[in-house]
Amino acid sequence: MPTNPHLTDESVLQSLGARLEQLRLQQNLTQAELAARASLSKRTIERLESGEVGAQLSSLVRALRALGQLERLDLLLPEPPQSPMEALKREGKKRTRASGRRSQDQGSKPWTWGDRE
Repeated sequence: MPTNPHLTDESVLQSLGARLEQLRLQQNLTQAELAARASLSKRTIERLESGEVGAQLSSLVRALRALGQLERLDLLLPEPPQSPMEALKREGKKRTRASGRRSQDQGSKPWTWGDRE
């Protein structure tokens, strides 16, 4: 079921829970097995899958990590794009040429004003 802005919060949570359940079933795991992998209680998995409001977001993250699907959160809430001006500010001034290595270990002393050689 695709999400849309007209769904209630409960409907969205139930949809997310159903998707989590499908991921679990695709890996042929019971709720108890997923709970053990995610270090959660079986009841917490039940709550997540049913879309109950009492489930915490951290529990969802643990369950997705245990299923090897944590990267799906990027699809759920992608990073906002960076504005071009912000990118330029963060980039700073780029070097345009190398300064080279200056070696003073060849027995010469550094040049100072007034030296004539």
